[in-house]
Amino acid sequence: MSCSPIVVVVSTSQGLACVAKLTRATDICHYGWVAAAGWAGVNIDDFPALKAWEERMTARPGVEKGRHVPDPHTIKELLKDKAKMEEHAAKSRAWVQAGMKQDAEKSSGK
Repeated sequence: MSCSPIVVVVSTSQGLACVAKLTRATDICHYGWVAAAGWAGVNIDDFPALKAWEERMTARPGVEKGRHVPDPHTIKELLKDKAKMEEHAAKSRAWVQAGMKQDAEKSSGK
């Protein structure tokens, strides 16, 4: 059975059936986490239904356009090049740590 993107599925005497094609807020909320799963070391290839869902979501014009806001979403490309991934991770850590330092200074009145 192939339903796209996320669907209401019901059990029938012949098995499962797609009832309605819906994209819900939960799809949008989870998409970013699933699309970036490789960053956390999770290979969604191990989860065929999840991978198919992610591919269907990415194929939607609105999702494709929105995932590049405010910056291009390049995680899949980064994961293909370990050196670039490490460089990006280092920059990301520095950015987060700088923000944490600023927050700490604001809290302490410095």
